[in-house]
Parts: sequence; C-alpha cells; structure tokens
Amino acid sequence: MTDTAALPAVNREWHLASRPVGWPKPEDFALVEAELKQPGPGQVLVRNKHLSVDPYMRGRMSAAKSYAAPYELGKAMQGGAVGEVVASNSADVAVGDHVLHSFGWREYATFDAKHAVKVDPQAAPLTTYLGVLGMTGLTAYAGLLRTAAFKEGDVVFVSGAAGAVGSQVGQLAKLKGASRVIGSAGSDEKVELLVKEYGFDAAFNYKNGSVSEQLRKAAPDGIDVYFDNVGGDHLEAAVGSLNLHGRIAVCGMISVYNNTEPAPGPKNLARLIATRGRIEGFLVGDHYDLQPQFVEEVGPWVASGDLKYRETVVEGIENTLEAFLGVLRGDNTGKMIVTL
Repeated sequence: MTDTAALPAVNREWHLASRPVGWPKPEDFALVEAELKQPGPGQVLVRNKHLSVDPYMRGRMSAAKSYAAPYELGKAMQGGAVGEVVASNSADVAVGDHVLHSFGWREYATFDAKHAVKVDPQAAPLTTYLGVLGMTGLTAYAGLLRTAAFKEGDVVFVSGAAGAVGSQVGQLAKLKGASRVIGSAGSDEKVELLVKEYGFDAAFNYKNGSVSEQLRKAAPDGIDVYFDNVGGDHLEAAVGSLNLHGRIAVCGMISVYNNTEPAPGPKNLARLIATRGRIEGFLVGDHYDLQPQFVEEVGPWVASGDLKYRETVVEGIENTLEAFLGVLRGDNTGKMIVTL
C-alpha cells in the first residue's frame, strides 16, 4: 500500500448513457466524476497513462448477444489500458509497476491484481503493449498464421491495411515470405504509406472505384489469402479473386458496424465451391496460447525496425469518445491511442 493522500478524490470515467442506434452520438455517452475507489484486499489502484479505443467496442454498446458482454448503462466502460500502480494490496504487484489491463475509459482503475499484466517500459514504449506488441499485434499474427494458414509464396490481400491490425498483417506476410502483398485503404496518403513505409507490393484507395476491379489489377494472378477487416464489397471482391484452396480470415467488418438493417452478403459465394475456398472468422481470445511465440518472434522485428508501426495519439480523457468515433470513421493511421 502507499500514501494515497496526494491522489484526487474523484475519478473521471466514461459511461454509456444510452445504447446507440446506427452511428453513435455524443448524447449516448457521459463523462462523469465518480469517487476514487481505494483498493481492497488483493487489489491495485492504477493511474492510467494510455487507453485503447477499438472497433470491437461498438458491438459492446449494443444489448445484442455477442462474443463480449455488453457495456452496462450508467457504468464505466471497459477497454485496454496501460498505467502505473499507485497503490497496492497485493504481494504480486508493487507500487511503481507498469501494468496492462482491461479497465480503460477512465483516469484511475481499481481492480483485482490477478487481472494486471506487468509490462516493461524499458523494453518497449508503453503504448506498444496496446498495439503492435499487444492485442492488435496478436490478432494480426494469429489471424494470418493460424486462421488463414499462411504459407511462404502466398499472395495476400488485406483490407483496412493502414489500421493497427491490417498494417501488421501485411508486414508479417512480407517478413514470412509472401510473394505479393496488396492492401486497401481509404485515402491516397494511406496508400502511399502502405507501399513506401510498410513495404506492400501494391495498394489502392477503395474510394477511387470498384474494389473488385482495383483488386484484379493489383493481383492479376489472384490471391491466396484475404485478411478481412472491412466486409461488404471488399469481401465480395476477395471471393472473386480467390485462387484454388484460398483462405479468408474474417477479423472484422467495420463497414457494417453501424448499420441498422442487415447488410447484403457477397453475391458470389458459390465461387467457393469451384475454388474449394474457405472463410473462417476468429477471435484473438481463442489464440492466447500463441502469445509467447508471438512476442518471441515479433518483438525483435519491432526493436530492429523491420516491422514498422504508426500510432495516432489523442490527448486527454475528455477526448476519448472522439478518438473512438475517429476509429469508426477511419481517421487513424495505425493504432489509435488516448494519452492521459
């Protein structure tokens, strides 16, 4: 335990005020002041330094049954965060330790120490544990290598390729020996970034014309792997370009997250019969057994600069909602981080 007299009496945290219908609106949320809760037995109090906002959080704002429990109305929302332990009633976690946890969307978090994962700020910047070396990085790694069963020589197409997951998928594929990597993004600036900085062989702006036509031009011999972050016309285009025994790993479908009516499915799914293609969805939570292997392999690439990453940083707890909405709009390049 430590002296908490210097800590504030109140804690600012974001609550879900009402469940969004369609695109989330500011009135669906509230930044409230709550009493700062002191840690009980076996608990820690953490001053959050960086928060993560991610597309999957949109699903948790709905009451519909999903793979993650819905946010509760009138209570603090949750999300990835890294911070410093400022008070501890645990023998396993000390004051001054830096930890990764899932109690974001607030300035301070009080929770059971068993939910704290120690991280080393000397080994890598704290923000990387929310991105390139964290859940988003493992998502890219597991989705590409396990779900999509990537193998050397594959032609790989990635949608949302300038985002936190997509940019890592493309680079991992190149480092693992892909014969060609193609990415799609929503601006000409992001397309340039994919080719010039991340080493993609080709990229296109999906706003500049038909995705199917642009993909066929970028991959005239077809694709073996599609890593789907977008859904919609991108998924249909990928099915249309899929080679024999091609694999599609469905990570996200951000194009339909705010729809109020079911989105039409790809019209060409019958093509999977001829190609013997496979579509498989996945959740990173099913693949945490890969975490040690992932860190061992990817950590040195990050340290050496062979695997590059970008972060879009928004300052201030009061701007967390805007940062989240920015992710849904595609404002970010790489991982969206809120720094407190």
